[in-house]
Amino acid sequence: MIRALRAFFLGRLLREKLLLVVFALLGVLMWLSGYSKRLGAFWREQRSTTSALADQQRWLDNRKALEAAADKAAGRLEAAKTLDGTRLLAAVVALANEAGLRNTASGSQTDQSNGQVSIHTLPFTINRADWESLKKFYVALSARAPYIGIEKFTLNADRANPALLNLQLTLTSVEIVR
Repeated sequence: MIRALRAFFLGRLLREKLLLVVFALLGVLMWLSGYSKRLGAFWREQRSTTSALADQQRWLDNRKALEAAADKAAGRLEAAKTLDGTRLLAAVVALANEAGLRNTASGSQTDQSNGQVSIHTLPFTINRADWESLKKFYVALSARAPYIGIEKFTLNADRANPALLNLQLTLTSVEIVR
């Protein structure tokens, strides 16, 4: 087989030989291009995995210190003041009503628990409100820290009336289950 290909190649004119070599080189370059993409993807994934494993190892190495800090922080919370999901929604709606905010809506609530502590997350939206009412609401909400926390805060002008504001919040509360 090799002898037949060699004889075929040597029996060609010089320009045909050059053309065959160019085609062969193009084929090798195309193969190397695909190989380099796969190799690059492999190295990126390897670096990402190595970084994630190193980060996990740091957390595991500091486990005792983190658990002690968490226990200390949880010890400062009064279990009676912590809020479950329903009480979080009721407290936020009450604070909004006290601030004079009427056009409010809440999204679907999510809960995470580890058996001792539950974290409740509530998306809350206030539409077409004036600045003073929003400021009053924010101050009242901040006074409830660390039992109610603001995870995300987005404030935009209303499209229909730029003098009014739209506020989107993601609120969290911690509940000590014990």
